[in-house]
Amino acid sequence: MAPDGQMFAPNVYDAEPIPDAARLEIDRLLSSGDLFRYTAPEGAPVALLEAEFAELLGARYALAVASCSAALFLSLKALDLPRGGRVLIPAFTFAAVPSAVVHADLVPVLVEVGDNYRVDMADFEAKLDGADAVLISHMRGHTSDMDAIMALCDARDIPVIEDAAHSLGTEWHGKKIGTIGKVGCFSFQSYKLVNAGEGGILITDDPEIAARCVIMSGAYESNWKKHPGMQNSYMLWQNKLPLYNMRMQNLSAAVIRPQLPLVADRVAKGRAGHDRVGDRLNQSASLMVPPPLPPEQRAPDSIQFNLCGDWTDGEALQFQAEAKRRGISVQVFGLSEGNARAFWNWEFLGPQPDLPQTRAMLMRACDVRLPTRLTDSELDYIANAIFHAAEAVKG
Repeated sequence: MAPDGQMFAPNVYDAEPIPDAARLEIDRLLSSGDLFRYTAPEGAPVALLEAEFAELLGARYALAVASCSAALFLSLKALDLPRGGRVLIPAFTFAAVPSAVVHADLVPVLVEVGDNYRVDMADFEAKLDGADAVLISHMRGHTSDMDAIMALCDARDIPVIEDAAHSLGTEWHGKKIGTIGKVGCFSFQSYKLVNAGEGGILITDDPEIAARCVIMSGAYESNWKKHPGMQNSYMLWQNKLPLYNMRMQNLSAAVIRPQLPLVADRVAKGRAGHDRVGDRLNQSASLMVPPPLPPEQRAPDSIQFNLCGDWTDGEALQFQAEAKRRGISVQVFGLSEGNARAFWNWEFLGPQPDLPQTRAMLMRACDVRLPTRLTDSELDYIANAIFHAAEAVKG
């Protein structure tokens, strides 16, 4: 029996369901075999998705691609940075982010992250001079101080790319995350707010960046003509840039498009669920959910919290086991073997300076999925299970 009397722990592993509206379009595509985005002269599902997503975010251009990693890579390549150029990234992010930098023939420079999961601005400023670009990951939907970041970068004419994989629907001073830097990149992987299994999209107001990304994504020969606008830019870049073939196919777009009208409702439910669980966890002296920054309106579908005080590694692992015994899987980022979010596991980067602040945070930072479909009783079950697991270890 669970602490709140509920017999079974809620299922947090299933992704957001696919709306029934997608099924007819998927059946039509399967019947026709029309899966390639450039087969139709106009009105292909991928092209419609790009127009709808750009309108949703208030951006001039959108390009749908195979993944958020592909969007990050193309964005970096489109900036035409020097080979070996330095790109600042937060040290708390997913391994795909430094990987995209490496794929683009650039060098990641890791910046310290505080116990609120946001970029440490003193370390950021200290490492910014000599940087060629900045790639800010709003990791798990936590927005770093974009006012300070943009002021420092604008003063040095350093372009900023936003990795908004976890931040669809988040706002900063009322401005949508992903529209603050030169390019914003989003994910449609299953555990994101919009679920297509895989897929990504980038947005920008810069026509040259958009045109370069379209060409490099795989708009070979004259397929760029099926992207509206920027015809002069396309003609300039055709055959001048390599093709990386990172296109999205029509089935993915058919799954994504019916979910876009649901984003606002999912954001509201996700925020309410996160805050409901967070309020309960903050009642424990052993747990702490960092608050949002004042300009930030979050759009979470998971919750992160810290083990506060003098927790040992053994106690943190015991806490994980106590939560698991209650049916809830808690990931302590730094104590999960091979975790792709722990910077010391990015061995492909070679030797790196240690980052003691980020390391200390990761050793006590916890992560639990909170899909927006959860009911209040299911959210309360999760919150109570975590609360009582901490109490079992620390009293």
